[in-house]
Amino acid sequence: MKKETYHWFSSNLNKEMNLISYGYYGYALLMFPTAESDYLEYENSQTIDCIGNFINSGALKAYSINSITGESWLNKDIAVVQKAILQQQYNKYIEEEVVPFINQHCGGSIPIIACGASIGAYLAVNAFFRRPDLFAGVIGLSGVYDLKEFTGGYFDDNCYFNSPVDFVSNLTDANILSELRNKNIVIASGQGENEDPEASKDFSVILRSKGINHWLDLWGHDMPHDWPSWQKMLPYFLENINV
Repeated sequence: MKKETYHWFSSNLNKEMNLISYGYYGYALLMFPTAESDYLEYENSQTIDCIGNFINSGALKAYSINSITGESWLNKDIAVVQKAILQQQYNKYIEEEVVPFINQHCGGSIPIIACGASIGAYLAVNAFFRRPDLFAGVIGLSGVYDLKEFTGGYFDDNCYFNSPVDFVSNLTDANILSELRNKNIVIASGQGENEDPEASKDFSVILRSKGINHWLDLWGHDMPHDWPSWQKMLPYFLENINV
């Protein structure tokens, strides 16, 4: 499997950021990490091996990136207002740096599916619904999409526009809604230990209310909030979405 590592100084985040690609060609799968925030997490957890047949066959090219959740939403030492500012900076990093890099690396504009598990699912879903023009779809595994879970009662505009439960609820733009209705959207969760399937169900209700087609898939009570579950889910969804 072809593997390439890149890093550059992000002008939006004011720090070095890493990215690794796996594969040769195909649509792009942009993988957001869990709370570890590490671009090597999918490889070290052997999740890349679990989707290796999709990569080696040329169905997709995987890109794994760092996040900054350890510095932002999971950082107990800064105020929520600063956490939300950092998230906005991360959004710009994705939109202005990562997505253009992927398109350039692939030799032109290609479909990009965002995906992630746990807080990575939040990051992927947030990125997708903020800018559906940049993505062909999203796969959210075991995520929570209501940012109020992290804000302790504080909620400014930066929080609102990074809380999919909130800003999608109020979407009225006909063009954006039309675009969202023609994307691949997977919202999935297990129902085992440490899972929160209600978060996926609640977000699904909002999507249905907006007429946004999506695939809500709740797996069994034997599926805990951990890598073995996601390593079963992700190949299944990759096999069954049509990019």
